[in-house]
Amino acid sequence: MGVLNITPDSFSDGGQFYDPERAFERAKEMLSEGADMIDVGGESTRPGGAASITAEEELRRIVPVIEGVLTQLPDALISIDTTKAEVARAALAAGAEIINDISALRFDERVADEAAHAGAGLVLMHSRGTPAMLHKLPPVADILPEVTESLRRSVELAEQRGVSRRSIAIDPGIGFGKSQTQNLELLAKLDELAAEFAEFPLLVGTSRKSFIGRLLGEAPVEERLHGTMATVAAAILGGADIVRVHDVRAAVETARVTDAIRRVTSDE
Repeated sequence: MGVLNITPDSFSDGGQFYDPERAFERAKEMLSEGADMIDVGGESTRPGGAASITAEEELRRIVPVIEGVLTQLPDALISIDTTKAEVARAALAAGAEIINDISALRFDERVADEAAHAGAGLVLMHSRGTPAMLHKLPPVADILPEVTESLRRSVELAEQRGVSRRSIAIDPGIGFGKSQTQNLELLAKLDELAAEFAEFPLLVGTSRKSFIGRLLGEAPVEERLHGTMATVAAAILGGADIVRVHDVRAAVETARVTDAIRRVTSDE
């Protein structure tokens, strides 16, 4: 899953693809590098980011990009990174096929209604707190049970609102309200989470995140590529089905080699 931020303030690439034409070119580039899907987002969730934007502003950013990409590349698979039902509805109408909800329906349960109505995929990501507090809450004492129980509740809610189980994927939300140790613990114990949710695809997003920078001596965002690829390999070995990344070509090559190792291990 290639990341396409249509924002002026995302932590990793804020402003680079805010212009629709540049966004189109970046989407095409990621697909040519081997991305299976493009995750389009119009609102930054970076630590210390600005207050939530309106649905109208989010739509102004993302709809032209989705429509433009699909006009030029009609077979592209697009997901919409949003927590708002209105934005999800419009993005699906524009041609997106997956909703990626970092709140796992906590911010707006109606997101599930849009997924159910359209028969769209729905990614449920673990996070805690309000939009303003996503990265400010103190970590819980025991992260794996917290992630597991929270995601179970979100899956149940999605099903209650009509989403098919086969349309749901889960994401442990690495980097969202977790300590440095807990981010590493989730990666180290990802196989346990994969086993708990064996019937659902598992998505992991570690790309360029601050815990990698801290591990590399406070490396800035642009110097976290190799650290990111280490986490991509670890996630795949732990059972991740989808990795969400900014650096697609490097991730595709990392995944290809890691998959080969995993296949040998699983055959023994």
